Amino acid sequence: MSLEQLSSNKVFDGQLIKYKFKSAALGGLDAQFNLFLPANALAGTKVPLLTYLSGLTCTEDNAAQKGNFLGPAAKEGIAILFPDTSPRGAGIEGETDSWDFGVGAGFYLNATNPKWAKHYNMLTHVTLELPQVIEAASLPIDLTRQSIFGHSMGGHGALTLYLSSVLGGVKQYRSCSAFAPIANPTNCPWGQKAFSGYLQGGIEEAKEKYDATELIKKLGKEPVHILVDYGTADNFYKNGQLLPENFLKAARDTGYDEVQVRVRSQDGYDHSYYFMSTFGADHVHFHANFLKA
Repeated sequence: MSLEQLSSNKVFDGQLIKYKFKSAALGGLDAQFNLFLPANALAGTKVPLLTYLSGLTCTEDNAAQKGNFLGPAAKEGIAILFPDTSPRGAGIEGETDSWDFGVGAGFYLNATNPKWAKHYNMLTHVTLELPQVIEAASLPIDLTRQSIFGHSMGGHGALTLYLSSVLGGVKQYRSCSAFAPIANPTNCPWGQKAFSGYLQGGIEEAKEKYDATELIKKLGKEPVHILVDYGTADNFYKNGQLLPENFLKAARDTGYDEVQVRVRSQDGYDHSYYFMSTFGADHVHFHANFLKA
């Protein structure tokens, strides 16, 4: 799992570095990611890690370039990891037929359908493999202090990986936030398409493992730190793909208050990076409260 550096750019006195390596989790395919290291990390201090999961059709580059996260992270002294959204180059029949399934649409799960199971293991790639690669490369990251956030499909991923970590007692991430997440995917077209394709157990398997609204119902009184933003002018919200109200109701019914689970509707904002860049600093500062504690 040796890293090959592909590029490095100075930004906010830190460096945004792109790496490539052979991914065992993704069936031996090349995987790329971006890592932002703030100035204090470049000087040798081990810093906390905030992992960002991108949405449908994106790569490791989109949010690194357009999310407005790097300046706030530099001020807070936090590293940000930007993985890709799926395996690339597996050559599986049908993986490039649709923008919302296959390449660019890995849904941050481990596939159990044999057709996809060798390569489509983004859960393992994000939660286990990338931290192991970072540690093996002796990069200046303190892996005992991690949080996670994401957008749309990546918001789904951030919520489910965080909640699963809490449920499993691992507590890998200290906090979680999401922009316009697919918050109840077993009840929306995007999620139903993905789960029926990737998972042998389909929707029922997804309800157990990959639906934030279902997962938060199981938590009881375990403490959580979650922030969600969505825009009222988001067409995907209006078309029933996101369903943040379902997640909020499940959280409140489980006993979580506004401090533990905050869901904010932002008037007039859409699904784009204009929305994300507006609230990007809010999210980085939210995580800093827990990563630097």
